[in-house]
Amino acid sequence: MRSRSPGTNARLAARKKYTYAAFFLVASLVSFTVQTELAAYVQNDLGWDKAYCMLYLTHGSWSLLWPLQLLFLRWRSREPWPQFWRRHKLLIRSTAQMVERQELDVPHGLASYSPWPYLIKTTAFVTTSLTVAGLSWYLAVSMTTPSDLTAIYNCSAFFAYAFSVPLLKERLRLDKSAAVAIAIVGVLVVAYGDGKSGSSGDPAQDLDGAKRLLGNLIIGVGSVLYGLYEVLYKRYACPPEGTSAGRGMIFANTFGSMIGCFTLFVLWIPLPILHVLGIEIFELPTGRTAWLLFISVVMNMIFAGSFLVLISLTSPVLSSVAALLTIFIVAIVDWFLTGVPLSGAAVFGGLLIIGAFAMLSLSTWREMAEDERKRREVDLSGDDDDPGESDKDDD
Repeated sequence: MRSRSPGTNARLAARKKYTYAAFFLVASLVSFTVQTELAAYVQNDLGWDKAYCMLYLTHGSWSLLWPLQLLFLRWRSREPWPQFWRRHKLLIRSTAQMVERQELDVPHGLASYSPWPYLIKTTAFVTTSLTVAGLSWYLAVSMTTPSDLTAIYNCSAFFAYAFSVPLLKERLRLDKSAAVAIAIVGVLVVAYGDGKSGSSGDPAQDLDGAKRLLGNLIIGVGSVLYGLYEVLYKRYACPPEGTSAGRGMIFANTFGSMIGCFTLFVLWIPLPILHVLGIEIFELPTGRTAWLLFISVVMNMIFAGSFLVLISLTSPVLSSVAALLTIFIVAIVDWFLTGVPLSGAAVFGGLLIIGAFAMLSLSTWREMAEDERKRREVDLSGDDDDPGESDKDDD
């Protein structure tokens, strides 16, 4: 390893991160598609239309990410439990200190400093942004048209890029800006390209103009907050650049569990309030509805863990544009389920989104390789150890 040039090591490190990222991208796309179809079926066909309760259950399920990850890591490890548990706690603690300081090396004098107050505050404001963004979707779904809802909410990719510039010191690049713009154009083509905007043609059934405007404003706020949530997570809850892929993935799922725990222990408060006010009567699902909702919740948990890892390994911009691929995938699944073929606009818009994702992936790959090369040149100039192996126990 030491005989390899910095450029070669950089490409290997970038390829390793991208391999992991590709796996979690596929996992997030598949799980989101299944979750979307099941959630729509439970709400629309089975009649269990409990928006906030569904949001509470899905986000609360994230609390299982860390325990399930721990079981997987334990299954892989051959160490005695006391040694394994001690090393795992040390890994989480040291990574949390890196996250708070945004430095790879924590001074020895701060090794005993507790990062938990910082993580609790970070969990609170990141979860708040995520929850309000999610609620905006549920509130607007009955106030505006599906086309408006899809187009506006998925503009979060633009806001993720906009927030990345001041908060992540993201460089403004023409290729990235063009990719984000093309992706949003693709969403608009899918939403409006077939000439249908959600109007039924019957004035008695069409949405009231003022109500639709209010719904669009609500979902617009949600779009901004979802883009902000992705960037806040990357800025305040992800290890700094140069951290090993294994360490980053372990901490991503740990923080996802913290979001789930905050949801379970704090965000239950609106449930009885909504019930008393008659806005959303609390009612547990039963029978087939309960089973399908359970599968939907599990799929959302898998999506959440995969998406958090994807952001940690790459960037909010790439992850946000990657999420737009689900629009095209869900449309294809609907085609198979309903027998209604895709319109030309849906196909063209989907191809634009795929093209934008490919452009952004190439740009991100180049940036990652360049950053790794620069970091390794600095490391090799002052350290004989191979930086690629500094966190080998984490992978």
